Amino acid sequence: MLIVENLTKIYPDGTKALDNVSFTVEDGEFLIVIGLSGSGKSTLLRCINRLVDPTAGRIVWNGKDVTAAAGQELRLIRREIGMIFQHFNLVRRLSVEKNVLTGRLGYTKPSLALFGRFPPETRDLARQAMARVGIAELAQKRADELSGGQQQRVGIARALMQEPNMILADEPVSALDPVLAHNILQHLERLNQEGMTILCSLHYLDLVQRYASRVIGLREGRVVYRGTREEIRRMTDEEFQNIYGEEAVRIETGRSISGG
Repeated sequence: MLIVENLTKIYPDGTKALDNVSFTVEDGEFLIVIGLSGSGKSTLLRCINRLVDPTAGRIVWNGKDVTAAAGQELRLIRREIGMIFQHFNLVRRLSVEKNVLTGRLGYTKPSLALFGRFPPETRDLARQAMARVGIAELAQKRADELSGGQQQRVGIARALMQEPNMILADEPVSALDPVLAHNILQHLERLNQEGMTILCSLHYLDLVQRYASRVIGLREGRVVYRGTREEIRRMTDEEFQNIYGEEAVRIETGRSISGG
């Protein structure tokens, strides 16, 4: 279980990215965070695994205080939390297999990893991870030869190398077309159905309505909406504008958001 209590993040330039945010994520949930760019979604996810240090508040993961952890304790916590990035964060000149293997660095001696010397069981795990997301045949291709959807599947396989209990996905489909977006989210959905907790940030309501078990909405760093899948499918215009602004307009398909 993930517990976020009164989380606040103020950057050095004075920007308050998160303002007293509190929520919980039960084991096995698929929680989606929605809101405009700049609403605090990415900062929230990065605070959870301490890529960004919170200014105030507390994050507890499976009984461990993430905000107080340091050194080896923090490294062990991070092993349990995989991360998928908006822009893939792959080493573009490396092969798919080598990118996937980097997900195991937290378990490997740095001296061996530096020279790409991973034990056979780690390479077996990489093959399994690639097969789970349908990229086993691409193992020796360079990352910069792949499509956006293929690159994001490499990102998922890399996260799986940690054998995580939870995956944080920061706008994982924003750079993809609608068909590829569904493909990536279906991979995350399958992992969720296998018991993995998913915490994902998204823009598009039609994807949220299709994949989320529960939703929170952020606006200017504050939680302004909480709802179940059923409740977000019945979202009123007032609730929508409370998240996205008074000038926001829902397009007919529900996929887009525009300003007047």
